[in-house]
Amino acid sequence: MKKLFGTDGVRGVANVYPMTAEMAMQLGRAAAYIFKGSNKHRHRIVIGKDTRLSGYMLENALVAGICSMGVDVLQVGPLPTPGIANITSSMRADAGVVISASHNAFQDNGIKFFSADGFKLPDEVEIKIEKLIASNKIDALRPTATEVGKAYRIEDAAGRYIVFLKNTFPKEMDLSGMKIVLDCANGAAYKVAPAVFEELGAEVVVLGNKPNGTNINAGCGSTYPKVISEAVKEHRADIGIALDGDADRVIVCDEFGNEVDGDHIMAICATDMLKRKLLLKKTLVATVMSNMGLDIALRKVGGKIVKTDVGDRYVVEAMRKGGYNLGGEQSGHMIFLDYCTTGDGILSALKLLAVMRRQGKQLSELAEIMIPLPQVLCNTRVREKCDISTLKDVSAKIADVEKSLGNEGRVLIRYSGTEPLLRVMIEGQDKYEITAWANEICDLVKKNIGEK
Repeated sequence: MKKLFGTDGVRGVANVYPMTAEMAMQLGRAAAYIFKGSNKHRHRIVIGKDTRLSGYMLENALVAGICSMGVDVLQVGPLPTPGIANITSSMRADAGVVISASHNAFQDNGIKFFSADGFKLPDEVEIKIEKLIASNKIDALRPTATEVGKAYRIEDAAGRYIVFLKNTFPKEMDLSGMKIVLDCANGAAYKVAPAVFEELGAEVVVLGNKPNGTNINAGCGSTYPKVISEAVKEHRADIGIALDGDADRVIVCDEFGNEVDGDHIMAICATDMLKRKLLLKKTLVATVMSNMGLDIALRKVGGKIVKTDVGDRYVVEAMRKGGYNLGGEQSGHMIFLDYCTTGDGILSALKLLAVMRRQGKQLSELAEIMIPLPQVLCNTRVREKCDISTLKDVSAKIADVEKSLGNEGRVLIRYSGTEPLLRVMIEGQDKYEITAWANEICDLVKKNIGEK
């Protein structure tokens, strides 16, 4: 069992265990040891971050830890998570490190790793890192003289990533005549995202592009889509695009300001790829959180869906194992495996814009392809993550709700992999009824294991 790593790296409140400078240094040393292996050539690890204040502290600690093991560091500064994965593989580095807590508030931070091919680490490698830290096995390994690592700054990293993104957009198309509202969440994409859309010819109204270290995700970005919704209506834009703090996810809204989530974007892109015979095995990979309306939409056009646990890493694992090239989450993580190795909010938006251009349709019309079942998500903070089946009253209530729903809905109960939260999701035909049930289940959970 992993103790430090969750579903997306190590994460927590910055300067509180495990997200301390001391732990960052240990993670750097352990990762450097593993990726260095027994090869004698000079090794390099890429480090990038978002715009959080604590990023400086953790970055310096990681650099010190990695260099102390005789591995060089390539620092790229603030850059989206997928950009760091891209730079890692394109520069033939041994690994990549991202310092970010994604959509969380600024006081949190996280550390996640990419292997040389740009994919997130499998569980077994994360366990190896944890064991190295716990065993103190590498404490005595101290390279000296010319064997100590050195840190370099890669000044053109943002430019490299911008060029990569523009090259994923069809060569015969541009975005001229299109007005886009873009919310960068005061995060890692605050420079690169506006540049990409502007250089492709769009008129861009930019929001959330003035990070100060503490305003990342603060009332902006993909977790606050109302911001772009209002701005789209105010500026009479064609589309609103909202990224999260590390720009690996995207939520959009149509020309009327209506939210279009990850399920709808996947339905639109998967259907387009099916028509052009580009969707491998006619299959989309989604998580158990995706709305049943997505399954229905894909079936209508001759496609099918493979479901995974929640977390984009599990989506990617299923895609690689099954030989699929499109997958994602309702929350806006989407992986176009023909182009990238992880969720990329900017690239996903470009793929959606390409469908709009190719079909000559507005987003509101394209989004009609999927009619979602009413869905309610209720979160409650917990002091421990125990087996729900041991909470008799909670289990009984869940069983009652499932019986009432029959084949016309479902109940999904899961703990967050990155926060002390239990998530209760219910789908069904009656929104008021399922809302009441979700609240009842959350209240019972609160009574049993709620945060005090």
